[in-house]
Amino acid sequence: MKSTDISLNYQPASDCEPVIVEACRTPIGKAYGIFATLSMETLLAPLFHKILDQQKIQPADVDEVILGNATGGGGNIARLAALHAGLPDSVPAVTLDRQCGSGLEAVIHACRLVQAGAGECYLAGGVESVSTAPWRVEKPQTLKQMPRFYARARFSPDEIGDPDMGIAAENVAQKCGISRQRQDSFALRSHQRAVSAAQNGLFADEIVAVEVGGETRREDECPRPNASMAGLEKLSPVFVANGSVTAGNCCPLNDGASLLLVMSRKKAREWGFTRGLMFVDACSAGVSPNYLGLGPVPSTQKLLARQPALTLDDVSIIEFNEAFAAQVLGSIDALGIDEQRINLQGGAIALGHPYGASGGVMVTRLFSQLIRQKSHDETLAHPQFAMAMLGIAGGLGLTALFKTTVL
Repeated sequence: MKSTDISLNYQPASDCEPVIVEACRTPIGKAYGIFATLSMETLLAPLFHKILDQQKIQPADVDEVILGNATGGGGNIARLAALHAGLPDSVPAVTLDRQCGSGLEAVIHACRLVQAGAGECYLAGGVESVSTAPWRVEKPQTLKQMPRFYARARFSPDEIGDPDMGIAAENVAQKCGISRQRQDSFALRSHQRAVSAAQNGLFADEIVAVEVGGETRREDECPRPNASMAGLEKLSPVFVANGSVTAGNCCPLNDGASLLLVMSRKKAREWGFTRGLMFVDACSAGVSPNYLGLGPVPSTQKLLARQPALTLDDVSIIEFNEAFAAQVLGSIDALGIDEQRINLQGGAIALGHPYGASGGVMVTRLFSQLIRQKSHDETLAHPQFAMAMLGIAGGLGLTALFKTTVL
């Protein structure tokens, strides 16, 4: 990976450069696990308190709260959570839904608003609670029909194809020639890296403890210290008979939240911040919904085309959402990325994938690896690039580019 004196396109005026100066998350719990009884606003509250209290930001100085969410019941959870956390009613809030990309979209949206000069201080991230998500019920067309429960919204017309996520992962595995053995190896590595990172305290400063029923929860619930290839190989395919996608090489169902403080460079300096993760650019793109996991391929290619001086070799840290090992491997093969380079401290197969929060979790992970876990001198002497990328239901990809910066 190269160092970074690279000329980038799409640079705003210095006063409007968006910089992430704080990032945190809850522990990620299993669905119906440690956070089974917590509402989304209760899950988010400790994150608001951590950022506002620790950084001594005046709540009234927040221009907007922007949160991603995918499975909630609507009603603008960002506004509910902001008021629940004690922000003044003068602070507006908006909830975004790009399914698995919602949290990253919220961070991008905040950064774009700073670039446009629309504001200087945003709280952005995401939240998901599969445990408390409302049931989905289809209204009968006549009084003689019974209501029908269904699992998810439609993402694509039937004539194009709207496969469930697991079927789409099987489609990608077959299309891209991703073997079961390779998927299991990737999943094992994710657990090993996440367990090692946790044991070495690398998650400690980004995780905000959550009180539940008199107990303090500080650790992710899903990483498995005893994960092994032998154990993964015993698992049967879940979605297709004789398929390759199992419960072991895809993400679990999860609850969790993430929150980041996005400011203009000017405002960050005024508040005494000395370094951060600068937003450079982001792109979204579409693919066939039948191969939705390959969405990050065109979104990343599109972003690189907008930054011709930059190559993937210049990117030091890559966080790729591990919904399914098959879709990650298919995408990075197409992009020419060595699988050893991504998710250096584990990904969603091990940590979990709380849909609307995951994009914010990924950027929080980038912030920890490039800002928290490096000295000020390293940030000054060797600025580095980072990417976050996801494949999204309906056949979408989302990729964001960041760069370490001294303020």
